[in-house]
Amino acid sequence: MSAAHQALRTARHGGRELAITVLDRGTHTSYSACGIPYWMAGDVGSGEDLVARTAEEHREAGIDLRLGVEAVSVDLAARTVTTADGETLSYDDLVVATGAPAVMPDWALRADGTAYDGVGVVKTLDDGAAWIERFAAAGDGARVVVVGAGYVGVEVAETALERGFEVTVLTRGRGMSILEEEMSDRVNAGLVAAGVEVVLGAEVSGLDVVGDRVAGVHWDGGSRAADLVVVAIGVRPATGLLAGSGLEMAANGALRPDRHGRVAERVWSAGDCCEVRRRVDDAWVFRPLGTHAAKHGRALGDSLAGGDLAFDGMVDTAITRFAHGEVYLEIARTGLSRAEAEAAGHDPVALVTEGTTATGYMPEAEPIAIWVMADRTTRRLLGVQVVGGHGAGKRVDTAAAVLWAGGSVDDLAWMDLAYAPPFATTWEVLQVAARRVAERI
Repeated sequence: MSAAHQALRTARHGGRELAITVLDRGTHTSYSACGIPYWMAGDVGSGEDLVARTAEEHREAGIDLRLGVEAVSVDLAARTVTTADGETLSYDDLVVATGAPAVMPDWALRADGTAYDGVGVVKTLDDGAAWIERFAAAGDGARVVVVGAGYVGVEVAETALERGFEVTVLTRGRGMSILEEEMSDRVNAGLVAAGVEVVLGAEVSGLDVVGDRVAGVHWDGGSRAADLVVVAIGVRPATGLLAGSGLEMAANGALRPDRHGRVAERVWSAGDCCEVRRRVDDAWVFRPLGTHAAKHGRALGDSLAGGDLAFDGMVDTAITRFAHGEVYLEIARTGLSRAEAEAAGHDPVALVTEGTTATGYMPEAEPIAIWVMADRTTRRLLGVQVVGGHGAGKRVDTAAAVLWAGGSVDDLAWMDLAYAPPFATTWEVLQVAARRVAERI
């Protein structure tokens, strides 16, 4: 929808007219999927609060939006799209923005492909509404098992605790594996301190089912009783309708559009069905985040209509939180991991620095740990990760700005940042962390 609206704006500015038809197999559009766990927790009053633009608003803007219509195949030579109902639509330009539905493994499904009662994912507004109903029916003390310990898994664990449930998080590796081990260990410890049972190295192999309803989860070496099971093991690009089209795709089916959104002649793509270019190491990676989708969609729409906006990649910045009772953690990262830096040919130097989010004598001061990595030879900043209390997480944006500009660890250590006792220490802790790495080099 970002692409559709920007295309209309650019076309009108240039004195052109476009006829834009949007097909969506779902029932909602333009909503914050990232807000769904907080709606489930009761922090957001209604699913409607997560909707940025209703279907009616899109149509009033001049877009022919057709909900509940699934595109099932594309003929690039004939420039046609065929729907599940057998309708064929012609196009001059095709925009593929099909997103990436949550992965539902075979062990969670009945023979007919539907999920067992009490089992589901957290991806759409319909998912959120279903979980709110399940939570209400389960009552206090219900046993919730979350499979997966990435961003969504951690957020849903918080949600389930807030609703008064017993929570177990299962992960086949380590929790928050997108962080370095010394940082993810802090997140795992926070979950445990809040009352979550965290089981590492547990690759789920099946469910215990009574009738059609889940009763437990098992893996090699263990099992847990469960009233509800949340599956949060990732997403997969929805590009199946392009099978046989000849378009180049990544191993997971993701498209790789250029900075203007072009995939091929008169074929465009943006959003979670795509890979994005990481500027730090010039690698293409699958990072399905709304920030990338919105920017790439806007650039695509402008370029399609004759403009020249471009999406110039990202530096792998992300943030979330985990909060329950006395435990409050902000979790953020930007740039490369140590393994990614080594794969890119760098000689990384990394340290963890501990400090406080504000001057120690202020009541606002909370613990913070910052991991900083730079190249030993070039001194180029390569990555920063943050785990800490209130005000910790958004510090990562300062590091992201240095990464975006290709700056050094010294640039981060010496740049001019704001200071007052309620907000920072005289030497900002992020800069202390950067300075320590610079001195180590």
